[in-house]
Amino acid sequence: QVQLVESGGGLVQAGGSLRLSCAASGRTFNDYAMGWFRQAPGKGREFVAGITSGGVTRYTDSVKGRFTISRDNAKNTLFLQMNSLNPEETAVYYCAARASLYLPPRGAMTEGQFQYWGQGTQVTVSS
Repeated sequence: QVQLVESGGGLVQAGGSLRLSCAASGRTFNDYAMGWFRQAPGKGREFVAGITSGGVTRYTDSVKGRFTISRDNAKNTLFLQMNSLNPEETAVYYCAARASLYLPPRGAMTEGQFQYWGQGTQVTVSS
Protein backbone atom coordinates (compact mmCIF):
# COMPACT_ATOMS: atom_id res chain seq x y z
CA GLN A 1 0.00 0.00 0.00
CA VAL A 2 0.97 3.66 -0.19
CA GLN A 3 1.32 6.21 2.61
CA LEU A 4 0.38 9.83 1.95
CA VAL A 5 1.37 13.01 3.79
CA GLU A 6 -0.04 16.41 2.80
CA SER A 7 1.57 19.78 3.41
CA GLY A 8 1.23 23.37 2.28
CA GLY A 9 -2.04 24.36 3.88
CA GLY A 10 -2.47 27.58 5.80
CA LEU A 11 -4.27 30.90 6.03
CA VAL A 12 -4.69 32.99 2.90
CA GLN A 13 -6.79 36.01 2.00
CA ALA A 14 -9.58 35.78 -0.54
CA GLY A 15 -8.14 35.96 -4.03
CA GLY A 16 -4.84 34.51 -2.89
CA SER A 17 -3.02 31.32 -3.80
CA LEU A 18 -1.68 28.23 -2.11
CA ARG A 19 0.19 25.18 -3.34
CA LEU A 20 -0.50 21.88 -1.63
CA SER A 21 1.88 18.94 -1.78
CA CYS A 22 1.36 15.27 -1.05
CA ALA A 23 4.40 13.07 -0.47
CA ALA A 24 3.86 9.38 -1.17
CA SER A 25 5.85 6.43 0.15
CA GLY A 26 5.50 2.69 0.03
CA ARG A 27 4.37 1.17 -3.24
CA THR A 28 5.39 2.63 -6.59
CA PHE A 29 3.78 6.05 -6.86
CA ASN A 30 3.11 5.85 -10.58
CA ASP A 31 1.02 2.70 -10.08
CA TYR A 32 -1.73 4.95 -8.71
CA ALA A 33 -4.16 7.50 -10.01
CA MET A 34 -4.33 10.33 -7.49
CA GLY A 35 -6.84 12.86 -6.31
CA TRP A 36 -7.52 15.80 -4.05
CA PHE A 37 -10.68 16.04 -1.98
CA ARG A 38 -11.83 18.61 0.54
CA GLN A 39 -14.16 18.64 3.50
CA ALA A 40 -15.64 21.85 4.88
CA PRO A 41 -17.01 22.02 8.42
CA GLY A 42 -20.32 20.19 8.68
CA LYS A 43 -20.17 18.93 5.09
CA GLY A 44 -19.20 15.75 3.31
CA ARG A 45 -15.92 15.12 1.55
CA GLU A 46 -16.03 16.36 -2.03
CA PHE A 47 -13.86 15.68 -5.05
CA VAL A 48 -11.68 18.58 -6.21
CA ALA A 49 -9.26 17.23 -8.82
CA GLY A 50 -7.81 13.96 -10.07
CA ILE A 51 -4.91 12.81 -12.22
CA THR A 52 -4.12 9.48 -13.85
CA SER A 53 -0.77 7.79 -13.67
CA GLY A 54 -0.03 9.23 -17.11
CA GLY A 55 -1.06 12.77 -16.25
CA VAL A 56 -4.62 13.08 -17.57
CA THR A 57 -6.51 15.45 -15.30
CA ARG A 58 -10.08 16.02 -14.20
CA TYR A 59 -11.60 18.81 -12.08
CA THR A 60 -14.83 19.59 -10.38
CA ASP A 61 -16.55 22.42 -12.24
CA SER A 62 -16.13 25.02 -9.50
CA VAL A 63 -12.32 24.94 -9.63
CA LYS A 64 -11.73 24.68 -13.39
CA GLY A 65 -9.41 27.44 -14.56
CA ARG A 66 -8.23 28.22 -11.02
CA PHE A 67 -6.77 24.97 -9.66
CA THR A 68 -4.12 22.80 -11.28
CA ILE A 69 -3.31 19.25 -10.23
CA SER A 70 0.05 17.81 -11.20
CA ARG A 71 2.39 15.03 -10.20
CA ASP A 72 6.10 14.37 -10.21
CA ASN A 73 6.47 10.60 -10.46
CA ALA A 74 10.24 10.80 -10.03
CA LYS A 75 9.79 12.54 -6.68
CA ASN A 76 6.68 10.61 -5.59
CA THR A 77 4.80 13.86 -5.07
CA LEU A 78 1.37 15.17 -5.96
CA PHE A 79 0.58 18.88 -6.12
CA LEU A 80 -2.46 21.13 -6.15
CA GLN A 81 -1.93 24.74 -7.18
CA MET A 82 -4.90 26.78 -6.01
CA ASN A 83 -5.44 30.33 -7.29
CA SER A 84 -8.18 32.90 -6.73
CA LEU A 85 -9.31 31.20 -3.55
CA ASN A 86 -12.58 32.23 -1.95
CA PRO A 87 -13.78 31.83 1.66
CA GLU A 88 -16.23 29.07 0.70
CA GLU A 89 -13.19 26.92 -0.09
CA THR A 90 -12.09 26.82 3.51
CA ALA A 91 -11.75 23.13 4.26
CA VAL A 92 -9.44 20.30 5.14
CA TYR A 93 -7.83 19.15 1.91
CA TYR A 94 -7.03 15.46 1.51
CA CYS A 95 -4.73 13.64 -0.86
CA ALA A 96 -5.98 10.25 -2.02
CA ALA A 97 -4.63 7.34 -4.05
CA ARG A 98 -6.62 4.96 -6.20
CA ALA A 99 -5.39 1.40 -6.80
CA SER A 100 -5.52 1.86 -10.56
CA LEU A 101 -3.58 3.72 -13.22
CA TYR A 102 -6.80 5.45 -14.20
CA LEU A 103 -9.53 7.60 -12.72
CA PRO A 104 -13.03 6.15 -12.61
CA PRO A 105 -15.14 6.50 -15.74
CA ARG A 106 -16.88 9.80 -16.31
CA GLY A 107 -19.36 10.71 -13.61
CA ALA A 108 -19.34 11.92 -10.05
CA MET A 109 -16.08 11.10 -8.28
CA THR A 110 -16.58 9.79 -4.77
CA GLU A 111 -14.26 9.08 -1.88
CA GLY A 112 -15.13 5.39 -2.05
CA GLN A 113 -13.28 5.17 -5.37
CA PHE A 114 -9.96 5.94 -3.67
CA GLN A 115 -8.40 3.46 -1.28
CA TYR A 116 -5.64 5.37 0.48
CA TRP A 117 -5.81 8.71 2.23
CA GLY A 118 -3.56 11.24 3.89
CA GLN A 119 -4.36 12.94 7.18
CA GLY A 120 -5.38 16.21 5.53
CA THR A 121 -4.12 19.77 5.60
CA GLN A 122 -6.20 22.77 6.67
CA VAL A 123 -6.81 25.57 4.18
CA THR A 124 -8.46 28.70 5.56
CA VAL A 125 -9.47 31.53 3.24
CA SER A 126 -10.29 34.79 4.98
CA SER A 127 -12.64 37.39 3.52
